Amino acid sequence: MPDSIRQIRSVTSAILLAAVGASLAACSGGDFGRTRADMRSDDMHRWLGAEVTGSLGLQPSQFQLTDEERQLRDLAYPMIEPPLSRPAWKSVFGDYKAIPSPWRQKIVFDRTMYGRTLIDEPHRSHASRYAQLIEDVRNDITRFEPFFASAIRVIDLDRKRDASMARVSALSPQERTDAVERMRENALIIQWVQLSLEQRVSSYRWALERLVIQAPDGMAADADRLIGELAAQTANPPVQSQPPDGRAVVSKG
Repeated sequence: MPDSIRQIRSVTSAILLAAVGASLAACSGGDFGRTRADMRSDDMHRWLGAEVTGSLGLQPSQFQLTDEERQLRDLAYPMIEPPLSRPAWKSVFGDYKAIPSPWRQKIVFDRTMYGRTLIDEPHRSHASRYAQLIEDVRNDITRFEPFFASAIRVIDLDRKRDASMARVSALSPQERTDAVERMRENALIIQWVQLSLEQRVSSYRWALERLVIQAPDGMAADADRLIGELAAQTANPPVQSQPPDGRAVVSKG
C-alpha cells in the first residue's frame, strides 16, 4: 500500500509540474493578445520613424522622443497593423513585429486579403464572421479620436519647434537636421495612419460584400453602418496631409 501511495503522489506531482510549466510558458509569451513583457519598452515603437524616413531614402532624427511623440507612435501601431494579420495563436502569445511603410515600392496593398482571411478562417458560424468584422471596424472607430488628438498636439508642437529654430543661438547643422527630420517623421507617421484607414475601409467593404453573397444575415446592416461611420471619419480627418514626394501607394484587388 505505501508503494502505491508513493506512485500516486509521483504521478500527481508530475502532472502538477507539467501544468505549472505550461502556465509559465504561456505567461512568458503574454496573454490575451498583450505583447510579452520582455518586448515592451517606452520606445518600442520608435522604429516607426526610421521606417517611414528610410522608405523614402531619408535619415531618421537622432533626437530622443518626447512624451507626445512616443504616444503618437504607440497609438499609430494598432492602426497600421493590418487586421487579422496575426494567426489566432500568435495573438494569444502577444506576437509583435515591425511593419513596412506603404511607401516601400515592393509593398502592394491587397484589399481582398482581410476578407479572404476572415472567410477562410475556421468559425463556428457565419454570424461569428460578421461579429469579427463589426468588432474590427468598431475598434478602428474607437482608436480614431485618441490618435488624431495626439496628432494635433504633435503638429502644434512641431510648428512651435520650427518657429523657434530661427531664434536658437549657435544652432549646429546637426541639430537643425535632427529637428527637421523629427518633424518629417511625425508628419509621415500621421500620413501612414491616414493611408491605412483608407485601406481598411476598402478592405472592410470588400469583406462585407462577400459575406452578404455567401451568407446573408441581418448583422450585415450593422456592419455596413459602422463601415460608413469609419469611412466618414477617414474622409474628414482633423489633420489633412498627402503622401510625400508625390509617391502614390499602389493597391490591387
